[in-house]
Amino acid sequence: MDDMAEQRYLKLTVAYDGTAYHGFQRQANAITVQQVLEERLAIIFGHPLKVTGAARTDAGVHAYGQVVSFATSGTIPTANIVRAAKSVLPPDIVVVKAEEVSADFHARFSARSKIYLYRVYNAAVADPFRRNYAWHVTQLLDAAAMDAAAQTAVGTHDFSAFRAAGGPPVSPVRTIYEAGCTREGDIIEFRFWGNGFLYHMVRNLVGTLVDVGLGRLTRDGFTRILAGRDRTRAGITAPPQGLYLKEIFY
Repeated sequence: MDDMAEQRYLKLTVAYDGTAYHGFQRQANAITVQQVLEERLAIIFGHPLKVTGAARTDAGVHAYGQVVSFATSGTIPTANIVRAAKSVLPPDIVVVKAEEVSADFHARFSARSKIYLYRVYNAAVADPFRRNYAWHVTQLLDAAAMDAAAQTAVGTHDFSAFRAAGGPPVSPVRTIYEAGCTREGDIIEFRFWGNGFLYHMVRNLVGTLVDVGLGRLTRDGFTRILAGRDRTRAGITAPPQGLYLKEIFY
């Protein structure tokens, strides 16, 4: 990018099907969403790009509302970016909105809260068309029991019990504004809205809540696991394909 050219700062909202990608963040030996965005969008902006993502989603995780930010000297009008991006991006990555922002905007550090969804396909027989988009659980789940347990996570807590090893060394204290689940037919959808999430936190919460739905764990037992801050007492990590980054608030 020409340092002498006038720069502007952009915020793009991006949706993607994460099935074919090894997560969001660029890696040396695997195709990621960030890599594809940087390489393809460079075509329409006319110079190499380095985008910053709001969330580093894992391999197989999907997004309705990932946000990326970057500086550019490209001259394409902001109003034309969504249409132009469609012409260069693969069909499983879509820029749904483009906005100009101030120089101090940062997709990750300016975020105030996020909403994640997690979907479980709860049916005796597998559906090949859902295998990349939901966790298939064959035993009947009690959605009402899981919803009641999930709501005990609302508030400010130490979520060490639901924190995976290998994440960044950050405080385990997070505030959850909303947590629960609903059933529509064979699909159970969990929803978590919070000011931040630890590494694999949503997937670990869901894995433990499914134990509640199976009758292996009570609501009070779930609450004790949360208070105990011991990862070994919580449930399994739910698989990645059921997780969706829904929305990010600034």
